[in-house]
Amino acid sequence: MLREIADLGFAYAELSHGIRIPLVPGILKAVEEGVIKIGTTHNFCPLPTGINQAAPNVFEPSALDFREHDQWLRYTKRSIDFAAQVHARVMVCHLGSVEFFWFNPTLRLDAYVKSHPGFVPGDDKVYQELLRKCLAKLRKRMTPYWERTKQSVAEVLEHAHNKGVKLGFENRESFDELPLDDDYESFLAGLPAEAPVGYWHDTGHADIKQSMGLLDQRTHLTKMAPRLLGFHLHDVSPEGRDHQAIGDGRIDFDMVSKFWQPEHLLTIELSPRMDVEAVNRSKARVEALLGTAGSP
Repeated sequence: MLREIADLGFAYAELSHGIRIPLVPGILKAVEEGVIKIGTTHNFCPLPTGINQAAPNVFEPSALDFREHDQWLRYTKRSIDFAAQVHARVMVCHLGSVEFFWFNPTLRLDAYVKSHPGFVPGDDKVYQELLRKCLAKLRKRMTPYWERTKQSVAEVLEHAHNKGVKLGFENRESFDELPLDDDYESFLAGLPAEAPVGYWHDTGHADIKQSMGLLDQRTHLTKMAPRLLGFHLHDVSPEGRDHQAIGDGRIDFDMVSKFWQPEHLLTIELSPRMDVEAVNRSKARVEALLGTAGSP
């Protein structure tokens, strides 16, 4: 697996949340032999025992059930250990979600978007009112889940520090996932100054949120730039499908590249359905943009 990536011209790879335990010996051998370097991993990596497909949210730090919390803590610490073992600088993390037993507002928003193709969030007064009500409902319910997330993060900071691994908290694409985009800045500011943490930006997730009227990607990047650790880079088709080849969709990567800095890690994160040509095209596009990257 890693030799194939190296043969495409990549010096670094990210190990995703789809790495099964049987793949670990080969990965360690490739790293030891210098086939490729590992820049980042993604919690959980390797997958928890008994899980055989990508499952980054199988246990959530926001879970109120103590058994799920304990499992999240156990496997997150194990993932940090593995990240250190393969010399990764950053482990990308999801931070949970708000649970709704009935009437999840996400479903109302999704239904409206699907029934109004091509709508412009800022120009649709009906949608704006719906969005306002859904956000109010989400914030009203989120407090115990968000407090649990912050508690969970606090429990792994010392372990990550001791292992020399930074935790990159990734922006999410779903309405009910945590933290809410407006809360990232204050959340990171509230952690200890020496905490090994930062913000991880996913271009596709931000674009999906932008299409829902929840953020503006440029504005969000400007706000989060001082805490950026790196990027997941993928495009979004006009129909809203993410993990597409870079340059094939609607994302303004000329704008995104202005936020890239030499210390950042850049991961091209494409759908498994993309062919080798799409990988090469995406790589060439990023390399071309790197020649013009600078301050915002």
